[in-house]
Amino acid sequence: MPSHNFPIRRVAEDPAHRLDRRRWPGVLAPVAQVLDHGLDLTSATIFVGENGSGKSTLVEAIALAYGLSPEGGSTGARHSTRSSESVLADHLQLVRNAGATRRGYFLRAETMHGFFTYLETNPSTSGPDISFHDLSHGESFLELAVDRFRGRGLWVLDEPESALSFAGCLSLLAVLKDLLAEGSSQVIMSTHSPVLAALPGAQILEVGAWGLRQRTWSDLDLISNWRSFLDSPERYLRHL
Repeated sequence: MPSHNFPIRRVAEDPAHRLDRRRWPGVLAPVAQVLDHGLDLTSATIFVGENGSGKSTLVEAIALAYGLSPEGGSTGARHSTRSSESVLADHLQLVRNAGATRRGYFLRAETMHGFFTYLETNPSTSGPDISFHDLSHGESFLELAVDRFRGRGLWVLDEPESALSFAGCLSLLAVLKDLLAEGSSQVIMSTHSPVLAALPGAQILEVGAWGLRQRTWSDLDLISNWRSFLDSPERYLRHL
């Protein structure tokens, strides 16, 4: 697939707005690594790591620096309930590919309920929207992805598996795979899901106390842990 038409090729610290490394989130090793050395992106980049490792902080900051709404939506969305995002976006510089689209969308499972209400009260000029509140959490999340993720753009997802079953993860994977096949779209995602981490052609970055390290799917701690549990769940359950 083409590698020069997707929106962002690199994330770096804005030299005019440096972040104090003694201040959160600069104290997080993955954040400090991006600020100190920059991060080259591909058409698909997936962040995998434990809770609190910094993966969602990075994904959220990239989305905000691109101009996307912190609680979900496109560059035109203005939905906001309680601000909880870090200041990292204010200190990032995105290096965009020349001629690439500026379209994009941010989906995060934890803010979907409020975001659906925002969509209901701010209908599109093209007509009535999908009745998201009438669907299950997983169904509504997939419907939104299918409806909004179209054509060229930057598609950012923060732990989407929170809303999805195994089959739902496979359905979302199919949506993302088809978008990337078009050649001008880019996916940035944080996830705990071994299914979503298997997105074909994605650069996988394992996030932790070491910072960021590029891994293959089969070498991820996430995969080895799931395999070990599924092979012998009783070994884990007796220690709970």
